Amino acid sequence: MTRQRSSRIAFAAALLCAATAAAQPPRREPTPNDTLKSPEVLPDHRVVFRIYAPKASEVSVSGDWIAQGRGAGGNLDKDDKGVWSITVGPLVPDFYSYALTVDGVRTIDPKNALIKQGVTSLDNMFEVPGDETAFEANRPVPHGEIRVAWYQSSTLDTIRSMHVYTPPGYDSGNAKYPVFYLLHGGGDEDSGWSTVGRAGFILDNLLAAKKARPMLVVMPNGSMPRPVDAPAPGTAPPGAPAANANAQERFADELLKNVIPYVEKNYRVLPGPGNRAIAGLSMGGGQTLRVAPANLDKFAYIGVWSSGVGQQATADFEKRNAAFFENPDKTNKAVKLFWIGVGDKDTLTNASAKNLSQVLKAHGVKYEFHESEGGHTWINWRHYLNDYAQLLFR
Repeated sequence: MTRQRSSRIAFAAALLCAATAAAQPPRREPTPNDTLKSPEVLPDHRVVFRIYAPKASEVSVSGDWIAQGRGAGGNLDKDDKGVWSITVGPLVPDFYSYALTVDGVRTIDPKNALIKQGVTSLDNMFEVPGDETAFEANRPVPHGEIRVAWYQSSTLDTIRSMHVYTPPGYDSGNAKYPVFYLLHGGGDEDSGWSTVGRAGFILDNLLAAKKARPMLVVMPNGSMPRPVDAPAPGTAPPGAPAANANAQERFADELLKNVIPYVEKNYRVLPGPGNRAIAGLSMGGGQTLRVAPANLDKFAYIGVWSSGVGQQATADFEKRNAAFFENPDKTNKAVKLFWIGVGDKDTLTNASAKNLSQVLKAHGVKYEFHESEGGHTWINWRHYLNDYAQLLFR
């Protein structure tokens, strides 16, 4: 090999090395974030939240265990490496949601990929395992499926989605099933009941224990597009006659003209009101009250959770549902179950739920009233689902 050729090869090699080095990202110094774990559930059921934010001046955590009266949240402490942390609990075994606030900005935990999606925000979720979670846990039992169905909404002139639970064995058979329409609350959308609501696992466990009849559970998107000057979902006073009326009417139209027809065309379902149930939490409870009493030819089972009728809205509620109230014997024959549930610490809706029960009582309409402990939380709503589903289609 000549000296000139050898020099050219060496020069080319040097250029290749330089180009390769330029293409490599600069070497990053390791940080505590590389090995950070959050949340960490300790053996004694305490939970540690951590976030690496060396430039932040204040970090706090909030979660639904606080509204449930099960513990506190508050400000995290910062160490000399820029890691903020707080230990809460011990917490009762359950499935919880939470969010962090960093310098006044609400955010998710970057170390936790378990997300609850809504229309107005995102939350993280975590589980504290224990015997108390057996009813909602992912257990080794036959599982149904949660499917996402897309359909054209004539009410909103757009494509919408709904989540549909089909019980184990649905695809391998030809049986027809009763249908339970399960509604979420303000700020959420149709994925809420199958994520933080654990609906699929709750139904799986009930069916495996033969505590419920096999059924389809349809979880539509109850969040209606709203004018820019309208109050945010869930912020209007519960039961206020003018605050949510338009959105409730549009949802009623959406459910009756789009959701139910789509389900009955595309799934094997049993017809008639005795094979349809409806229940909703918070905003979804208000939607249930807007739909069900006026359509007893469609629903024989009614569930209203953490919702009701405010005293100022009682007259309007009675007027809109005059046929429901005028003949209690006929109503009680048509309605196989009217189930109300609310938490004793639910400052948002406890009074309106109790007022609803008094309105029904005054008109001779049979109902069940269940006051549980805790507040306006998914912790309660999962229990309500578990209890209510066992009573359906009997």
